[in-house]
Amino acid sequence: MFLILGAFLVSVLMWVDRACISAAKDDMASDLGFSDQQMGWVMAAFSLGYALFQVPSGKLADRFGPRIVMTVVCLFWSLFTALTGVVRGVYAMIGLRFLFGLGEAGGYPTLARAFTNWLPMNERGITNSISFSGGRLGAALAMPGVVWLIGALGGWQQTFWFFGAIGIAFAVLWFALFRDRPEDHFAVSAAERDHIIQARRPRASASDASSNPDESAVEAPITFADMLRSPNLLMLMVQYVAHNFTFFFTVTWFFPYLKDSYQLTSEQAGWYAMSPLLCGVLGNWLAGFTVDRLYSQGRWRLSRRLPAAIGFLLGAIGMSLCVNMTTPFWAVVCMCIAIFGSDMILSPSWSTCMDIGRGSAGAVSGAMNMVGNLGAFFTALSFPYLKDALGSHQPFFYVAAGLNLLAIFLWFRIQPDRSIAEELEA
Repeated sequence: MFLILGAFLVSVLMWVDRACISAAKDDMASDLGFSDQQMGWVMAAFSLGYALFQVPSGKLADRFGPRIVMTVVCLFWSLFTALTGVVRGVYAMIGLRFLFGLGEAGGYPTLARAFTNWLPMNERGITNSISFSGGRLGAALAMPGVVWLIGALGGWQQTFWFFGAIGIAFAVLWFALFRDRPEDHFAVSAAERDHIIQARRPRASASDASSNPDESAVEAPITFADMLRSPNLLMLMVQYVAHNFTFFFTVTWFFPYLKDSYQLTSEQAGWYAMSPLLCGVLGNWLAGFTVDRLYSQGRWRLSRRLPAAIGFLLGAIGMSLCVNMTTPFWAVVCMCIAIFGSDMILSPSWSTCMDIGRGSAGAVSGAMNMVGNLGAFFTALSFPYLKDALGSHQPFFYVAAGLNLLAIFLWFRIQPDRSIAEELEA
């Protein structure tokens, strides 16, 4: 239970820290004299740093364990969250947000490593969903909450200092209470420990569990070159680009887009902008329940493929409908459809990384998240630059819809029941 609560709170903290720059965008840009294109680079710098350090952070979690790695990366990103309120120049801000991204890159791969050690196979879907729903809830609360905090604390700078301090406190708490494996935790009974050890292995391997009860401890690490030879992982990477291209829009440009397009106040835009993120929470839970239910029925492939395909279909529909919306209400309704669907992708994607990565789940999930977040990088840049070049936001929404449709095709070729080690042997 502590792991699930801790993962939820880590996710809330990560997304509050990264989403608050969207709600503070106008205050920052006005105070620092940044243009929309410069703010695009500030937002994109985070995604680039976040993408590049995914695999290294996953490998660190695989090697040193999630207890130490999560503590270090949480301290690191919280420091740079606080420093966001200190830096003034545009190039210094871009560099700082890049380093902030490097820190946050360790969050989800480290959780994937922890889940692989701690969770039975038939509980991974809903736990991934709970974890990621915390991020959506954090981002949703950040939209109106940061607007309020800026007024309450006296400025956008103080808001970043406040969130940095919370992150440092959480890192200390994680180190004190978490352990890398259930075998080592002071609160886990012998019966619960034995159940986890047996049930965290794929069913196909259950027959030889007695001879090798902890497969993840003896598997050889998977190199990045090996990962690039895996068709499963390559397709997971591409579909995650499609997910991030859609989702990252909600935590970067959707708030200012609503405010500027429909002449809203910051408070109005904040309440509108949180609605799709709350729908993302519901999409997360529905997908997680579906993943675990289908897996328990012995339908391993379908448990990953079906919620992902439905999610991408809803994402394509929602982004396509955004093109012709003329009121903030209907624009938000369309984004709610898109983000509800987009967040149905998370549980099957990360569960599949654990399925095919096994003992290298941290590195494999990091590889998927690395390439996927290049989609977030291009979202932050393409939205203002496409508008500037073509005079309209419509091309952005069409590109997002097209990527969602491509991902549906990829999911029906992904084989979650075939590990990377088995692919390489074949």
